[in-house]
Amino acid sequence: MFGLQRKRRVGVAAAVVLGVALVATGCAGGTGGDGGGDGGGGGDDANLSITMLPKNLGNPYFDTSTGGAEEATEEFGGTFEEVGPSEASPTSQVQYIQTAAQQGAGGLIVSANDPEAICDALDEARSAGVKVVTFDSDTNPECRDLFINQATAEGIAKVQVDLIAEQIGDGGQVAVLSASANATNQNAWIEMMEEELAASHPDIELVEVVYGDDDDQTSFDKTAALLQTYPELKGIISPTTVGIAAAARYLSTSEYKGTVALTGLGTPNQMREYVEDGTVTAFALWNPADLGYLAAYAAQALITGEIAGEEGDTFEAGKLGDFEVGADGGVLLGDPFVFDAENIGEFDF
Repeated sequence: MFGLQRKRRVGVAAAVVLGVALVATGCAGGTGGDGGGDGGGGGDDANLSITMLPKNLGNPYFDTSTGGAEEATEEFGGTFEEVGPSEASPTSQVQYIQTAAQQGAGGLIVSANDPEAICDALDEARSAGVKVVTFDSDTNPECRDLFINQATAEGIAKVQVDLIAEQIGDGGQVAVLSASANATNQNAWIEMMEEELAASHPDIELVEVVYGDDDDQTSFDKTAALLQTYPELKGIISPTTVGIAAAARYLSTSEYKGTVALTGLGTPNQMREYVEDGTVTAFALWNPADLGYLAAYAAQALITGEIAGEEGDTFEAGKLGDFEVGADGGVLLGDPFVFDAENIGEFDF
């Protein structure tokens, strides 16, 4: 299904529009400068045209990260465009990657719906000179220049397991309500949750992982089905902002409110009413605005040649300060943060 496009001009127009000759070569290229073609350039000649491609449009989490990327792009004087599909399917992003390259984008910021399905399109874009930065959900490392990681997978998994264990008394049945079955980040977190449960919480049984496809109604229905299938269920972990909000909406008006715990990853604005009414005790996240902001500055650093994306490279990201490129072209934003009734009123995103 075709999605929507939102385009904004912020700051100074990009000075260079690249001619594009797309060549399908698979996921070639490393995490350094070789795979990114010659789209970079120092000083005023840099093509600071940034295209943002989230998993899908209309998702509050990605709306927030897009806002952060747009803020950063305005600060460094680039142009900004957000495009994307309406549904988060494995191949739905391909056409937007191809169009961004054809239109001469200097940098492409992508949250991947699938680690492999968009690799050919990304490789074509990089061959055309586009610098590719993934955020939130990565591709295979050889398919992009940098990955902006919101937190370590281990840290994200552990904070959610710790929260559900505390809320259900460290024993009983739990389920996971995830996004799509192909989501790179979700699958990594769930695998590590399973390891953490087995190692540190032997009395907690993970009975099933279900997928709401980052769709509100599907996630709502999956929550209802879990509770019908597992009458002894004590808790649900939903490591997706769409899923946790949909699950909370179901629980808040059901007989399970206050008896089935819910935690995972959500935004304060989505979850505030459910924390305040007692449906949810606590959940976690990072600031998605900071994630988008950092991704945009990383793209700028690649485009201008400040960094090549090699391990040990450092760059400055505006108000967030300095960052260093780690192994496999990864850049770490920071640790997850826990939101609860005591602090949720202090945040607005």
